[in-house]
Amino acid sequence: MAGLGLAGAATLAACAPSGGATTAERRAAASRNLSNVEFVGVSTRMMDRELVNLRVGTRGTRDGTLAEAYARCAAAQYALIRGYDFARHVRTNLSKDGGIWTADAVYTISPGYPAGAVALNAGDVVADCKRDGIPTV
Repeated sequence: MAGLGLAGAATLAACAPSGGATTAERRAAASRNLSNVEFVGVSTRMMDRELVNLRVGTRGTRDGTLAEAYARCAAAQYALIRGYDFARHVRTNLSKDGGIWTADAVYTISPGYPAGAVALNAGDVVADCKRDGIPTV
């Protein structure tokens, strides 16, 4: 994964059905000093017409929470690029190697509200990611 060299971000916790983090989650993210965080890349692979696999990495974090948020941001932007309004999380596998947290995530993307417990409104998530300094695709 190519280094993006972006530093400083706030962590988005699990998104509510509306696609945005809760007020408490935003406060917690804002209280973190993440000036040493580096986003080290994103790769996407279409698995099917409405199924995408994303691999992202972060360096300078204690755990994989920010890598998960980075994958969510990338999935939301990817949905918008493809002309879809929603994404739904399927699974995320986290790993750490050499100081880099990697999130290997799978999302469905769809033009209409998908079935499932938590759907992400892609436009809302991308706006939150930009506000919080987390890169997208």
